Amino acid sequence: MAATNLVRMALVVQKYGGTSVGDADRIRAVAEHVARTRAGGDDVVVVVSAMGKFTDDLIRLADDVSPHRPPREMDMLLTAGERISMALVSMALGAVGVESASFTGSQAGIITDTDHTKAKILEIRPDRIREALDAGLVPVVAGFQGVSTERDITTLGRGGSDVTAVALAAALKADVCEIYTDVTGVYSADPRVAPKARRLAKVSFDEMMEMAATGGRVLMLRSVEFARRHHVPLHVRSSFTWEPGTWIVEEDPTMEEAIVSAVTDDTSEAKVTVGGVPDRPGVAAQLFRHLSDAKVNVDMIVQNTSLHGTTDISFTVAKTDLDAAMAACEVVRAAIGAATLTCDDGIGRVSLVGAGMKSSPGVTAMMFETLSAHGINIEMISTSSIRISCVVRADRVVEAVRALHTAFGLDAA
Repeated sequence: MAATNLVRMALVVQKYGGTSVGDADRIRAVAEHVARTRAGGDDVVVVVSAMGKFTDDLIRLADDVSPHRPPREMDMLLTAGERISMALVSMALGAVGVESASFTGSQAGIITDTDHTKAKILEIRPDRIREALDAGLVPVVAGFQGVSTERDITTLGRGGSDVTAVALAAALKADVCEIYTDVTGVYSADPRVAPKARRLAKVSFDEMMEMAATGGRVLMLRSVEFARRHHVPLHVRSSFTWEPGTWIVEEDPTMEEAIVSAVTDDTSEAKVTVGGVPDRPGVAAQLFRHLSDAKVNVDMIVQNTSLHGTTDISFTVAKTDLDAAMAACEVVRAAIGAATLTCDDGIGRVSLVGAGMKSSPGVTAMMFETLSAHGINIEMISTSSIRISCVVRADRVVEAVRALHTAFGLDAA
């Protein structure tokens, strides 16, 4: 009997962002690409975001209706956007001869906690998705949403559709999760800030996590964390050109990594300083416990050297959390007898990210020298093994990014 070569079909999860399904033409283009992928022999699961700015429109409508927006009702409202997208994409697939079925987050088995507007996934029960695949269908899943353990509809917060796609890819043991957006991949800097930025062919999970955490706008941190934890390869691609993009994968120990892979920037944070803090054990713990209880996420922290028994503590928070942070700090300030409480929303952060920094001395010195040569003052510093971040004035961030991008040889030829 002649030997038979069996070719294993791959399972691909494809996530399409808001610009990718922004209108009827874009939805038809997505359907045609899914059909091409299927024709190549792969099984496909599609995850979609709401069309264009539809979610923003719903938020504005809620503001017009009432100043009071219960989180549960906001989740009920905002999930409508993805449900519209999934139905339209499924119809478009039918028009190009691909049988499909659309599923809400709850129908897809995405179980979350009970924290409305920013729920976290607890479990994936993708039985209906597997059944659809076994029946030869393309499942089209609404991203950004799930169902809580109390059977309420929930949303996953900013970047939630990416998290949906990665979670489904992990649960289904997909070969790859493709994230389609309006850019052709991950760049060495934001091309709008540094025009000479170049596309990166491959980025490690660790590098991508640092980039996402320090201002990279292509992937949200939560989705990268999930992909790394569950070993899901990511491929960031453009739904406008369909060309190969950037792979986010496990670090290859046999390959020599670039010393610096990217320069990121972020002007979405503000600095809070509690001055004249008594320098005794437990004070900092009391301060940051109050911030945690107020659900304020703290980023960079600097504590000055004690002088005459007191010290200053500065930290950064998202500008959206500034009011809550100041309120929590005021309570602590009064309780511990700190002298002052101030905030500064005119800061920005610029960061260097690169796996090769772990074994390359001199990166910090070169960064500081470059900023100094351009007269850019550093206000705060934070580091990890593959990242250095500096807080500077917000109006100097663009200049800082461009200078560092050139200094570390990242400019495209």
